[in-house]
Amino acid sequence: MTGDSTARSRYRRPRRELAIVLLLGAAGAGLVFLATRQGWAEVHTAAPRPLPPGVVTETGQELVPAADALAVAALASLAAVVATRRALRRITGVLLAGFGAGIAAAVGTGISAANVLATAAAGAGSGSAAAGAAAGSVTAGAAPSGTGGAVPVTGLPGQVVFAAFPWHGLALAGAAAVVAAGVVVVWRAGQLPVMSSRFDRPAAAGTPVTAEARPRKRPGGDAATIWESLSRGDDPTVG
Repeated sequence: MTGDSTARSRYRRPRRELAIVLLLGAAGAGLVFLATRQGWAEVHTAAPRPLPPGVVTETGQELVPAADALAVAALASLAAVVATRRALRRITGVLLAGFGAGIAAAVGTGISAANVLATAAAGAGSGSAAAGAAAGSVTAGAAPSGTGGAVPVTGLPGQVVFAAFPWHGLALAGAAAVVAAGVVVVWRAGQLPVMSSRFDRPAAAGTPVTAEARPRKRPGGDAATIWESLSRGDDPTVG
């Protein structure tokens, strides 16, 4: 019984590792999606009386559009991790880590007041910017000295106010999780389980059959043994 328990533990461990890697990468991409859809900054525009002042909220998706695209690519790489093996899986892990590093580079470059004002001006010029107060507290931050704190947005002076919660920090944490998942895939590519080769095309006639390719013996009739063979990808009906 002890030997059977040890064998089962050794068999299940790689599967748990693969599940953890997939969850880690998916959670990292999810954090990036969550963070980039929040308001990262506001542009307060002082309008002449009796017009009310305008407030334009800029999300991380608008300020750092590359982060969203790289997060989508990271999710696609996670799907490829399941479908590949050996060298291709290592290449996929490198790509996954690269996508995470790209997200970190895009978010970590820093969002300046000038960037926010330019994005708001571009959105207002195309008619896509939405006005309204952002939820949550914000910390006032005037524009850089080069802008004088009052840069015209749609013809009116504006001031940038950054969100108090560090959403870009949350996006960086998600990027780090994606990078970690990619590194683990590269490191454990040979040990992580692969999809069953049961439906692979059979070898051509005359090709020698290796010991791994030979069909295993039919398991016993008890339910526990049959379930174990199914979990390994074997067909218990094959004689």
